[in-house]
Amino acid sequence: MEPINWFMNVVTQHYFDFNGRARRAEFWWYVLVYVIAEVILGVLQSILGVGQALTSLFGLALFLPSLGVSVRRLHDIGRSGWWFLISVIPVVGWILIIYWYAQPGTVGANEFGADPKAGVTPV
Repeated sequence: MEPINWFMNVVTQHYFDFNGRARRAEFWWYVLVYVIAEVILGVLQSILGVGQALTSLFGLALFLPSLGVSVRRLHDIGRSGWWFLISVIPVVGWILIIYWYAQPGTVGANEFGADPKAGVTPV
């Protein structure tokens, strides 16, 4: 699947979805497209001289999908979404949450749902 499709899947089909599991690919492609869009908007707002309006509106519009995909990514490794709050601890919390996001998901079903990789054949 193309990176923009991973991003659009999160935004259109899982906008306010905190249930289930998200694969690593879904999470990291979403993050990559989000960061690229933020950089482009940052450059545009610098050129247009509109302050932080564009990036603020973009971040506000995508707050819930970003939180949802983060929680579903934690569900994929068998952790509660509440573990996301560890990211409020500077440095140590950030390192730990990134480490968890990079871990492979639980093989097979777990308490948060079926394996999102089930039935997916490697390319």
